[in-house]
Parts: sequence; C-alpha cells; structure tokens
Amino acid sequence: MAYDDFYERLRAYEGRAAALGGQGKDPVNEPMIRHWCEAMGDAHPGYPEVAPPTMLQVWTMGGLSGHGARPAAYDELLALLDGAGFTSVVATDCEQEYLRPLRPGDRITFDAVIESVSPRKTTKLGAGHFVTTRMAVRAAGELAGTHRFRILKYAPARTAEAGPATAGPAAPRRPRPVVNRDNAGFWDGVADHRLLIQRCTGCGTLRFPWLPGCTACGAPCWDTVAASGRGTVFSYVVMHHPPFPAFDPPYAVGLVELAEGVRMISGIVGVPCEEVRIGMAVELEFRCVEEGLELPVFRGTA
Repeated sequence: MAYDDFYERLRAYEGRAAALGGQGKDPVNEPMIRHWCEAMGDAHPGYPEVAPPTMLQVWTMGGLSGHGARPAAYDELLALLDGAGFTSVVATDCEQEYLRPLRPGDRITFDAVIESVSPRKTTKLGAGHFVTTRMAVRAAGELAGTHRFRILKYAPARTAEAGPATAGPAAPRRPRPVVNRDNAGFWDGVADHRLLIQRCTGCGTLRFPWLPGCTACGAPCWDTVAASGRGTVFSYVVMHHPPFPAFDPPYAVGLVELAEGVRMISGIVGVPCEEVRIGMAVELEFRCVEEGLELPVFRGTA
C-alpha cells in the first residue's frame, strides 16, 4: 500500500469518537483529593474544598477494569498502526483547560474524540505517527474542562537499524525520557551526576518535578539547588503486572521524600522487593541502565 493511501486511511479516523457517554466511577471526593495533595506535596489551604485543577483527568480514569464498552474507532486506529509496524507507544504530552472548579460530590461525565493523526514523523525513538485525542469533562452536565492527550505510535529505531536478524530478536529498549525546555536542566544535571531541584527566586519554595512556574506564589523565575542524595521511602509499589519490555519484574518503584523536603518517583535498588518498606532510608546513585541512558535511582540502606 502506498504511504499516501495509508495516511488517508489514518486520517479517516479524525473526528470519530474515542469515548462516548463515559461516567466517572466515583464522584469527586475528599479522600482522593487528600491522597493526591499528599503525594504531590501540595498544601494549598483551598484543598480539599475544591479539587486541584490538574486532577481533571483523574475523575475519568477507569482503572484496570476500564469503563466497559467504548466506540471501536480508537482501537481500530491503533490496530491499523500496529499492522503497519508502528507497534511501540509512548505518551508525549497533554494539555488541559480548566473552566470551572470541581468540588466534592460532583458527578463526572466525559466524551472524547480523535482530534488528529499526524503525518509520519521521525523522532529519536523511531518513525511514527502522533495521535491526539480531545476529551470534554463535565460536572453535572456543565463543561468543567478539556483534556488533550497525545501519544506517539512508532517503530523503534533499533529495529530499523538492526537489519535482518541473525541471532534472534534484539533486546527491547527502555522508554526514553521526554526532554523539553521545562526539564532539560534536570537532565543536564543527571549527566553531571547531580540531582537538581528547582528553587523559586521569588519565595524560595523548592519544587519537584520541574515546572515552568512556582506552585506557591506563581513566580516564573527560579534557580536550582543540588540534592544531598539522602531520603526516605514515603510510599512504594512492587510491579508484577503488566509486564513491559526491557523491565524484569518484580521491581520496586518508590515515592522518595528527599532530605530537602520534595518528593520524586524512582526505582528502589539494592534490597529485595519484599524488604522495601515505608520510612526506609535510601541514598541516591546514578545508574547506567542501558547504553546511552543513565538514571537517578535510590539504594536502600540498613
């Protein structure tokens, strides 16, 4: 099939429903707001009387059991891309617009549409197509916000470079972090074996992950401080399922509270998964997990 014909088949899905008449499994509620704020380190006094705006998508999530039947168009589109060799996927970005605050007790409904499918793009991960969906989120029938979500369906670059297989399939690669103008300084620090935390130059508040503005005072200016590397496990999960290529379950993923007071998600290494516990002391180390990919992880200490 000529590429132009294939792309026209992809574009035929634009405007078709990806979710129709969806309903949030739970109303907006104070316990979920509290858990979110504790995990994010957000102590704004307005919560939980209203939900943080960035929780917009949370109330639409279906969990492992999903939301039941949904229009077939989105799955058909992904299957078409899979069939053409674009079998890998990575979420690239999301955009949200907030139109009204969500309050405990609000019942959430939503619809989503396949907004666009890009022409074939070449990225560091490999060649593929960006698929963008747009969701309208409503509370009591009133539009509360929109959520635009974009993924890249791609053929891994290593597959294209490897040529005919002679010794079995190549080992799968780990997903690469998305580096952009908002977080490039963090990854520059990792390359120098420094874990950098943003510090607002307006009010001095530390923040992590990196953001373009201060969550406390709204100031856009900032500098950085280097973390000491000491921390404790604030929470954790041991991953067994679903399995992902290039990862060998079980493995522990922790929410680590750094000595500086901010929290970050990273791998917990150096101790068996069953020995990881809340409150356990950890020390930062930088580990080359794959050629060309070095990550900050935390080693459990006695």
